[in-house]
Order: sequence, then structure tokens, then C-alpha cells
Amino acid sequence: MKFDDSLRNSIHSRLKQFEVTHAPDSLLKRAAVGLVIGDQGDGDAVLLLTRRQPKLRAHAGQFALPGGRIDPGETPAQAALREADEEIGLKLDEGMILGRLDDYSTRSGYVMTPIVVWADDISKMQANPNEVVRIHRIHLGDLAHRNEPEFISIPESDRPVIRYPLFDTLIHAPTAAVIYQFVEVALMGRDTRVAHLEQPVWAWK
Repeated sequence: MKFDDSLRNSIHSRLKQFEVTHAPDSLLKRAAVGLVIGDQGDGDAVLLLTRRQPKLRAHAGQFALPGGRIDPGETPAQAALREADEEIGLKLDEGMILGRLDDYSTRSGYVMTPIVVWADDISKMQANPNEVVRIHRIHLGDLAHRNEPEFISIPESDRPVIRYPLFDTLIHAPTAAVIYQFVEVALMGRDTRVAHLEQPVWAWK
């Protein structure tokens, strides 16, 4: 997929038509993640994904979208943009936001709000070594047409567990669930929900 105005307008239009499901107010902590779309450098559109530092206290070493806890007084959009700056050195503003996806409640006690952002220039981004080992780029064309998620059963839950085969490994929920809904809604124009999709047991803590 080409990183151009046609793609940007298509994603924005689909997200604008999508009726977002908000998680009810609860005792769960609030977090936001950014689905940041950039240019690979050759005109191809990519989605940015990070590999977290193995020394972190929470979700160490996991693949994740840039994001984190929402600070007091912040909106989910503001938190997602701040985290993109802190984690991968991208200074983005709210005018670059194309829309959002459904809230996703995690087994670790968070409600995660995904924000979709169009990044005109990612050439100067840099991983914050305190939080991120590496920044990965996933071609949107691969996500839309070649990479399919897997759904498996586990004895601990009657809900299907989602995982994505990427980078010669498996990306698990919640990240896998958010990416899946992004592909379905923003790229394919489908009204797909993911709240029912389960995480692996090791992510329940």
C-alpha cells in the first residue's frame, strides 16, 4: 500500500464511519496506544511496532504499540501522542489523528484506547533505550493481504486467543487484537469487534 493521500483519506473515512465501543467506567486503569502509520522510505506505508526493553517491570521484552498509562487530565489522544514522543521520538500533533478504535480491556487491569495516527515524517524517529529495544515496521500491504492472525483455544478460557505470526515469532493480545481490528476496520472497511478475543495466560498478570 502506498503512503499517500488516497490511503490517508480512506483510513480516515472508514474510522469516521466506525461506531466506537467505549469501555464502561470501572476501577481498571486507563491507557492509550498509538497505531502510527508512516512511510517506509520508498513510498510504502508501514505500521510502527516496538520491542520493549527486557529489563522493564511490566510486559518486559514484549512487542507492543507505542503507548502507556493516561496521566491525570490527559485525553487518550494526548496520552498516545505523548507516548509516541517518549518512546520513539516522534513529535505528532492532534491534527495527525485519523480516528480511534474500540477500547480493549486487558487481563492485567487496563482499559486500552487505540488511537490511529498519520505520521508525515518518521525519518528522525529514535528508540528510547530506557523503554524500547527496537522499532519494527510492518508493511500495511502485508497485513491486509498476506499476514493472517491465528485463533486458538485454551483450557483456561472459553474465549478464542488471538495471535499474529510476524517477524518469525508470534505477537499476542492485547497488541494482536488491536492490530487485527485496525486491519479489519481501517484497511478492509469491515465492522469487526475484538473485545471477546482472549490473551495468553502469561499475560493475565
